[in-house]
Amino acid sequence: MAQPATGPVEGLCEAPRTLTATAVHPVDEKLPPARLVPAALQHIAAMYAGVVTPPLIIGQAVGLDTAGMTRLIAASLLIAGIATIVQTVGVGTFAGNRLPFVNAASSAGIAPMLAIAETSAPGHRLPAIYGAVLVAGVLCLAVGPFFGRLLRFFPPLVTGVVITLIGVTLMPVPVAWAQGGDATAADFGAMKHLALAAFTLVVILLIQRFGRGFLKKRRADGRTTARGLRTDGIATSAFAQNVGVVSLVPMPVLGGAGVVLFGSIAVSGIRTLSEAGLDDSSNIILVAVALGAGVIPLAAPTFHTGFPAWAQTVLGSGISAGALVAVVFNLFFHHLGTHSRPAVALKSS
Repeated sequence: MAQPATGPVEGLCEAPRTLTATAVHPVDEKLPPARLVPAALQHIAAMYAGVVTPPLIIGQAVGLDTAGMTRLIAASLLIAGIATIVQTVGVGTFAGNRLPFVNAASSAGIAPMLAIAETSAPGHRLPAIYGAVLVAGVLCLAVGPFFGRLLRFFPPLVTGVVITLIGVTLMPVPVAWAQGGDATAADFGAMKHLALAAFTLVVILLIQRFGRGFLKKRRADGRTTARGLRTDGIATSAFAQNVGVVSLVPMPVLGGAGVVLFGSIAVSGIRTLSEAGLDDSSNIILVAVALGAGVIPLAAPTFHTGFPAWAQTVLGSGISAGALVAVVFNLFFHHLGTHSRPAVALKSS
């Protein structure tokens, strides 16, 4: 006799399924062409100008003719395509974070490339730029293992302060978005903007409560981040042009989502601090002073006006000020002359 089905009914509210070793995470699913092609065209429209502009500027600076300029642009487009495929598809466990990131020529590298061209002899400008870019790529590949040795100076006590301050200090941004984004506009703060932001927030809460599978995105672990950085190193470029696609979204919608995003970042920092040994009095002082230094720019934006220009640059940002204080105090309390006492702050690193 056939047994009745006991599994969950498929749909939005189905129970979460355990992914086996051979199962594919919803983020890694291959969508049908009907959904992929329009999204791909949107990204091409957003990225094309950003990919072509750097080789045009560099090619003109080094004196390339029309044929040389064409080859440089073609090379830029080719490497952008290859790097994007590596980033999204991945090469085993070595490179690529398997997330929809576009890698291409970035405008951030134009200034140093032009400086290299100006200091190089005619006929050697483009090779000098190529050499510098290759060395930068190798350094990017090598910085991962090297940076790992410095992690003992960034225990949860320090990273927790920094993450918390990122969420707290950036919260005014989504609040302004929720009001319309443009503080000079006549309808800034109008109820229609606030209602749209609130609606977005409610949708996010409902998805979080009832959503399953793809609707709830995949956690980015350390391996994912490492593969993404290796791809940046191989391609010698990290690309932010396609962030502009988000500008198609109304500001109040971004505001409603941003409140959740930056609030979640702050909560992540608090959770990290809870693992940092706050039963130790020195750690409590460290966190208190670091958070205080980070909140000063928010509470009193003109507090650092009388400081030197370089100090205003560092301390004027709550994130950098809090991070600097946390790192210095961590060295003072847990590294300088404390070889005989247990480093409580490091127990969860």
